[in-house]
Parts: sequence; structure tokens; C-alpha cells
Amino acid sequence: MNTSTTHITPPLSADRTRELAQSLDLRALPRDFLDNPYPVYAALREAEPFKRMPDGSYFLTRHSDLVAVYRDAKVFSSDKQVEFGPKYNHAPFNQPPYATCSGVSPLFEHHTSSLVFNDPPLHTRVRRLIMGALTRRAIEAMEPGLVLLVDSLLDKIEAKGGGDLIEDFASAIPVEIIGNLLGVPHAEREPLRGWSLAILGALEPALSPEQEALGNRSVSEFLAYLRKLVADRRLHPSDPEHDVLTRLIQGEKDNGNDGDALSEVELLQNCVFLLNAGHETTTNLIGNALISLQEWPEQREQLKADLKQAASDEEREQIMGLAVDEFLRFESSNQLSNRRALQATQVNGFDLPAGALITLCIGAANRDPAVYANPEQLDLRRSGNKHLAFGFGVHQCAGLSLARLEGRVAIGRFLQRFPDVQLTQAPQRGGRARFRGFLHAPFSTR
Repeated sequence: MNTSTTHITPPLSADRTRELAQSLDLRALPRDFLDNPYPVYAALREAEPFKRMPDGSYFLTRHSDLVAVYRDAKVFSSDKQVEFGPKYNHAPFNQPPYATCSGVSPLFEHHTSSLVFNDPPLHTRVRRLIMGALTRRAIEAMEPGLVLLVDSLLDKIEAKGGGDLIEDFASAIPVEIIGNLLGVPHAEREPLRGWSLAILGALEPALSPEQEALGNRSVSEFLAYLRKLVADRRLHPSDPEHDVLTRLIQGEKDNGNDGDALSEVELLQNCVFLLNAGHETTTNLIGNALISLQEWPEQREQLKADLKQAASDEEREQIMGLAVDEFLRFESSNQLSNRRALQATQVNGFDLPAGALITLCIGAANRDPAVYANPEQLDLRRSGNKHLAFGFGVHQCAGLSLARLEGRVAIGRFLQRFPDVQLTQAPQRGGRARFRGFLHAPFSTR
């Protein structure tokens, strides 16, 4: 096992780890925790796997406990009306100019209408429609275009002699892919990343008035844009087998299934969700992976050697597939998930009352030594990787196959083109607990 590292993630002392574990409050997280939460997660898994938080909720860190909750969708609800009402529907954000026509804030309407924060039947209808356009054949058909996109970004980087791993590469890929799925014209894609960052940033446990205002404004601006896009697509539909927006507009009945078409609110809000989910998590996957290769140089050299020795494209794909899943395990793009217990229940012998709010710590579960050997080490040859980066059960990420494809192509081709790239400055983390990634990572190819 290669263990050599170059420290980009700062270590935590044992005393500081204990202090943070004892006082953990998601609404007031210090910078050193956000930089490196994993020692705290390890301490909680060992001593307090069902931690009672200051707000009365529960924080779960063991892999087996998360899987048990994910499996029982009838008891553990994904609906967020109860939690998000107080968070988003307070003055002045439930009043003009923020309030929607229904009298709720844009953030509340969005996050309680999208696929990820809903239970059946809405979740079932929307997921079926999206999955119909993300079949294996449809995703395979995207690969040539993805390769061209990645290579064009790498050409620009090579011409400049460097750039920013996030701005010039990692974030540009999913915006284009999701833009293509929704049929957003290339000339109109510039605001998409900013809207996505603001809307997802509002999911953080602690939210400033400025962040909330920006999130509400971003939802409103995004919806205004989508109304025009949807109106045009109604007049000029595309192939629903490849165009997700056309498929969502036409609804299940028109696509050979039983069920109702989506309402206008459901349609628009799930278009917003598609961009956000596909953008943030994939950006973080690619960025975290490339920076992890800087932090673990022996793993980088091993991966390069394995790819060079591969005898076929299929073998290279398998090598990169293992690596992508290990990057997802080691630095999960999405670190936290939430559920609400609809009734009193038990999870692996631990009692939870009815109404209990639960935070599922994916980042902790993915480093559980009960499941993974040497979990705190990056091992790009790791097999049988049962990570929870895409969730589990009925709410498992609908776009996981697409995300894996983007990761394999982007990381593999970057490493092939720039095998010895070096960061020129310390990378800047996003400073968020739920979505773990970087905002900037300047580098040179020379």
C-alpha cells in the first residue's frame, strides 16, 4: 500500500478532534473542520455514532446505519416541507420581492418540488421520466461528444500553459453536458454555474441573509429563463429519447407509461434540479480527484503506470472505473443527506422517535473501517467499493452512470495529457459542509 502524501488537507490534532466531535453543531462549523472533517467523523463513528445535535436532530456516521435508513423509504421520508419551512419561509423572504405567487420563497418552492427532496408519487414520476433519457445506450452515445469537449478544454489549457483546475476544466464539463441534455443554447449557458452554486449553497446548515437572498434571486432568474426555454421547446420539441426537457414536457403518457404529466411548477423546478445535481457533484468529483492525485503522488504514478500497461480500451476503462469510485469514496462530492422519521422506529437497535430529523453523513460512512480496509488511504486499485456517494435505495442518484462516464473521461484524459502537472498555489476549498469541493486550484503544465 502506497501511503506517501503531499499535505493539501491540513491535519487535526487529537485534542482538537475531540473538541470538535464533542461540540459539533452543523450551524456553526469552524474552518478547520470544513478543511478536514474526517478525523471528527472517525471519532464520532467510534464513540457516538448516533450523535444528538444541539438542535435535537441526530447525526449518523456508520455505513451500516446509513444503509438501513436509505433502505426504509416508507419510514424515513425525504420530503423537506417540515425542515425547510422555518429555514426559507420567514420574513422578508416570504414577502415581495422574494415571494412566489403561492406566497412562499423561491428557495422553499424549489427545494420542496425537486426530485431529491420528495417522496412518491412525485419522486417516482419524475425519476422515471429522467431515467428514460439516461439509458445505457443514451449515455454511451454521449461519450464521443464528451471526449471532444474534454480535449477542447485541454487544448486551451495547453495553449496557455496552465489554468485553474476548477474554473477552466472541472466545472466546464458538467455545465455543457447538462446544457446538452436540456437543450440550452451554448450562448445562454454562462449564468448556469453561478445560479447552481447559489441555489445549492443555500442548502448549507448555516445560511447568512446574503446567501439566502442570492439563492432566492438565483431561483427566480433561473425560472424566468426556463419559462422561455420551455415555451420554445413546446413549439419545437426534440427527440425525447435524448432531450430530457422534451421528455419532461411531454410527460409519462406520451412516453408510453401510465401516469400524469408534470405540473408547470414540477417541470420547471426539476429542470433547475437537474442542472444543480449534475453540475455540482460532477465538478467536485473531477476537481477532488485531480487534487487528490497531487496529494497522493505515489497513487498518481501507479495509476499512470496501470493505464500505460493496459492492453485495451476496455482494460483502461476498468482501471479508470475503479479509480473514479475510489475518488468518490475518499472525497465524496456530497457529504451529507437528510431524512425525517415518520414514526418511532429503530436503526440497528438504536431508538429514534417519531419526527426525528436525521443527518446521514456520507463522508463518514465512506471511510468506515467496518467496510473498507485502510479507509483513510486513497487506493485507486480498491475493488468491491460499496461507497454511498450516490446514495442508496430508491433515492440513489439517477445520473450516476453519466457522472461516472464524465469522471472516467475527464480524469483519464487530463492525466494522459498532463501527467506531471503541478499546482502553483494552494487550492481554495469551497468552505461548505454538504458539498465538498474546491473553488480554485491554479496549476501549470510547464
